[in-house]
Amino acid sequence: MRSVRLRGSLALLVAAFIWGTTFVAQSVGMEGIGPFTYGAARYVVAVPVVFLLWLFFAPKRRAAKAAGTYRPGFKAGALVGVILFLGTTSQQVGMQYTTVGKTAFITCLYLVLVPLAAVFFGSRIRPLHWGGAVLALSGLYLLSMKDGFSLSYGDAIMVGSSLLWTMHILCVGRFASFVDAVELSLAQLFVCACASLALAFLFEQPTVAGIEGAATAILYAGIMSSGVAFTLQIVGQQYAEPALAAVIMSLESVFGALSGAILLGESMSAAELSGCALMLAGMLLAQLAGVWGMKRPRTEGENGTN
Repeated sequence: MRSVRLRGSLALLVAAFIWGTTFVAQSVGMEGIGPFTYGAARYVVAVPVVFLLWLFFAPKRRAAKAAGTYRPGFKAGALVGVILFLGTTSQQVGMQYTTVGKTAFITCLYLVLVPLAAVFFGSRIRPLHWGGAVLALSGLYLLSMKDGFSLSYGDAIMVGSSLLWTMHILCVGRFASFVDAVELSLAQLFVCACASLALAFLFEQPTVAGIEGAATAILYAGIMSSGVAFTLQIVGQQYAEPALAAVIMSLESVFGALSGAILLGESMSAAELSGCALMLAGMLLAQLAGVWGMKRPRTEGENGTN
């Protein structure tokens, strides 16, 4: 069990690094094309990548069918794909009006919102959850509030995007443990590709030249973020403890801020840096509530994966 959970944690760590650095690719990729075109291109790239993974795992899937343990993931993936499309699209639009570093931290508010929202699935909200929420919201104020109590346009979109990411993580956590993880990932990416293509042709004018100019950013986001990292998330959430999984994924915000500073030369004021620190502290505090409140680890054969 320990080795399995370790592999799950490593999968989530790699996913967090990829997502953090992808914020730079998203920002750079929109220099010559619109957000819907960029989103469509990245998902069109991602679908064949995950399809190859689906073919690669065909023997394992046949064995599961023979054992009677196979559960298809396409139907659940279609539902999760709608939420993922809304989350990634709103994030992509909002990035036009704010920085990579702020995007990374505001997006990661889901790490506070997930344990709070999980109450609808029967989870218990602990005092540390509330403490984490207060710290995170205080950090958000320092990071994003300008000219009194008002969010900038881009930051407000990112807050909405974070709510959608909360829904996405809860849905993935609910389905990933009993359906085929690769099929779930493939279905959600296919839904995102189709919906993004529709918006791109309805509201923008995609050009071959524009897409070629953003090719490097599109390929990185499509292959690494949309293809590899989302699949790693689903696999990782199958095996890592939920609270630990969220702590690991919170590193996405750190990787995002660092990549924005190193690759794009972005900087933050003292107040904004303090806001980032408070948000990170709030995220970790909210997750510690889950770590300290967890039941004893299940042993092999106790209604779990062995």
